[in-house]
Amino acid sequence: MESLIATLRAQDEAARFLAWPGDFDLERGDHVEEVHLASGGALQGFAGDGAGGTYFFCGEGGEERPVLYADSEGGAALVAIGLPELLRLLLVAPWWRDCRAFTDEEGRELAAEYLEDMPDLVARRDRAAAVLGLGPDLPSQGEVLARLRDVAVRRGEDFVLVFTPEGTEYERLIEG
Repeated sequence: MESLIATLRAQDEAARFLAWPGDFDLERGDHVEEVHLASGGALQGFAGDGAGGTYFFCGEGGEERPVLYADSEGGAALVAIGLPELLRLLLVAPWWRDCRAFTDEEGRELAAEYLEDMPDLVARRDRAAAVLGLGPDLPSQGEVLARLRDVAVRRGEDFVLVFTPEGTEYERLIEG
């Protein structure tokens, strides 16, 4: 089976959707600061966003590894268990970084703003999901936001990011 990263690199339309509105770019895998996991586990940057944030695979293995997101302001959170889960989050709720309560109501308000600017967002999302093999049955926005919160709070304690030069922990982006 081909990796999702390879598929994404080969599928321009899906890559464009994930680049915007998903703000996810496979060409931005280097983090702006030297960091490591407090556990000493492996950390591999593989994508980033336009504001200097980085997505990291944690531990050993392939695309099924947990995914940690670190922003450029000293915040970090475990956001998915595996690349497929991360891509579903970015496809269904690309505005997840703007959510603070991670509720479906808050997500609907943000979705309305995005849809006002991009009326074809759902059609583009569905095409991207299909070519990545993640559709047609994407989870609901409520489901992906609840899963994000669950992963960040319940599993995230095992994935603490440390700013290496000072030995200080990143602030948790998602609190329990």
